Amino acid sequence: MTIEPETPMPDTHEVYAIRYGHHPRRSPANFIDGDPHDVLQPLDFFVWAIKGPSGVIVVDTGFDASMAARRQRQMVKPVGEGLLALGIAPETVETVIVSHLHYDHCGNYDLFPRARYHLQDCEMAYATGRCMCHQALRLPFEAEDVVAMVRKVFAGRVACHDGEHEIVPGVSVHRIGGHSKGLQSVRVKTRRGHVMLASDATHLYAHVDGGRVFPITYNVAEVVEGYETLKRLASSPRHIVPGHDPLVLARYPAAGPGLEGWIARLDAEPTA
Repeated sequence: MTIEPETPMPDTHEVYAIRYGHHPRRSPANFIDGDPHDVLQPLDFFVWAIKGPSGVIVVDTGFDASMAARRQRQMVKPVGEGLLALGIAPETVETVIVSHLHYDHCGNYDLFPRARYHLQDCEMAYATGRCMCHQALRLPFEAEDVVAMVRKVFAGRVACHDGEHEIVPGVSVHRIGGHSKGLQSVRVKTRRGHVMLASDATHLYAHVDGGRVFPITYNVAEVVEGYETLKRLASSPRHIVPGHDPLVLARYPAAGPGLEGWIARLDAEPTA
């Protein structure tokens, strides 16, 4: 008897985490109430790529070398280089999901000239409204990034969503809020179940696992309620992918030879 190879479902996708930046820091800086242990707890910076029957979707666009210098962050490798390592030419990408408009998630705004951008309507309003009059709230935003998105709105290249929306079959966005008013996470159907690309709905595993909160926060209640939303939408807690945790690269296999410590495959079973 001949066994036919398994045919992929028309709405299942491959998912990749691409590390592009790094920030060495100590644990008290990562929690709203500090941390008595005071240990090294760096942040990594990621963008994500989704490959499936509907084409390529890029989630967040990172920052470039000039912004790394401005914000005193380490540039690991440019975002475009990481995409090319996966066979994705940035100029051919037609769909970009922006989780929120903080500097480390929406830079490189000229890298995707053909793309249509998807974000939450209230994030666009938040980043251009009265809250930006307050230095404490505008700190993680960069004016040029926001202006670039406004120009895309006027060019007809932005789709604004209100809550939950299916981008393509098997990929949907879900407003979480909390860290930024219009923060959205991305749910992806994969061969191992539904993966939640949390972005900054949980920076680290320690946040969602321990119910703790990152200091840059618009609404603490939305943050902790968001943890429950992530758990409900993911197939299991092991299907939640934090936005800045170096452990992501330790828990998931590399996307290919030579990509260790740089690009991980998130639709594969975790190795740790």
